[in-house]
Amino acid sequence: MRVYVAGHRGMAGSSITRKLELRGVEVLKRSRAELDLCDQHAVGQFLHTERPDAVVLAAAKVGGIHANNTYPAEFIYENLMIECNVVNQAFAAGIHRLLLLGSSCIYPRAATQPIREEALLTGELEPTNEPYAVAKIAGIKLCESYNRQYGTDYRCIMPTNLYGPGDNFHPENSHVLPALLRRFHEATAARREEVVIWGTGKPRREFLHVDDMAEASLFVMDLSNEKYSAHTQPMLSHINVGWGEDIAIGDLAKLIADIVGYNGRIRFDTSKPDGTPRKLMDVSRLSRMGWRASIPLEDGIRQTYRWFLENHTCLREA
Repeated sequence: MRVYVAGHRGMAGSSITRKLELRGVEVLKRSRAELDLCDQHAVGQFLHTERPDAVVLAAAKVGGIHANNTYPAEFIYENLMIECNVVNQAFAAGIHRLLLLGSSCIYPRAATQPIREEALLTGELEPTNEPYAVAKIAGIKLCESYNRQYGTDYRCIMPTNLYGPGDNFHPENSHVLPALLRRFHEATAARREEVVIWGTGKPRREFLHVDDMAEASLFVMDLSNEKYSAHTQPMLSHINVGWGEDIAIGDLAKLIADIVGYNGRIRFDTSKPDGTPRKLMDVSRLSRMGWRASIPLEDGIRQTYRWFLENHTCLREA
C-alpha cells in the first residue's frame, strides 16, 4: 500500500508518517520546496504520476491567536488552496480514499459544551481565528460534496488542540502549550522572577497528544465503509478527536511551570484577548466506534519537554 501524507514534516503529519511506516506502508513525501500545495498544476501532476492508494491531508498553515490575528489573509488563502487542490486533484487522479485533518476551531464560539459534531454552522465563530476556521469548514464541505456527488470515501477528523514532538515553539506564532513550555524554560534558564501570560487564565482548553491523534487517524481510515457510515451521515462526515477533558489555561501554566522547574511568579495580562471561553470536544461518537486516547496530559507534556530539550537549539524561529 502507498499513502501520500501531505504535510509530513509537520507535527501531525510526521506522527502519522511514523505510524504508517511502522505498519510497513510506503509513505510518499514531498517537502514544500519539492511540491507547493498551493499550485494546482503541480499537485495534479504529482498525484496523476504517483497515484497513491490513499491521501492524508495534514498540511495546513497553523498558529495561535497572535498568528491568526496578524496573518488572516494567509491563513484563509493558503488553507483554502491546499484543500481545494489536494482534494480535487486526488479525485481527478482516481484516488477515492482520503483523510482530511481539520480543527476544533470550526465550531461556534458559544457552542454548547462539550461540542458535538452537529454544532457545525449553528452560530458565530471565534473572531480571532475566523479565517482559519472558515477554510477548515470549507474543507469538510468539500469532502462531503465529493462523497455525495461522486461516491468517494473522503473522511474528516477534527482534532482538539494538539501538542507533542515536532511542535512549533516559536515565541509568538505557536499555540498555547508549546509557547508556555518555551516561555517557562527560558524564564527558568534566565532566572526571571515573573512570567506574563496573555488573558485571564480562565479559558478552558482540551489537549491531545499528537501520537494519540495519529492513532485515531489510522483507526478512522481503517474503518469499513459500513462501520464508518453507521456513525456518520452524508452531510455530517466529520468526527471529533480529543481527550474528553479540559483544563483552565491558568492551571495548565502552573502544571508546565512545575514540569519545567520554574519557581517564579505567573502574571496574567488581562488586556490581551482570551479567545473562546471554553472548547471541549464531545468524543462519544469516536468512542462508540471503538477508540479512545491513551496519553495523559502530564505524561505527554513531560515527553514533549524532553523532546524540546533535545531539539530546541535547531527549532524554527518563523
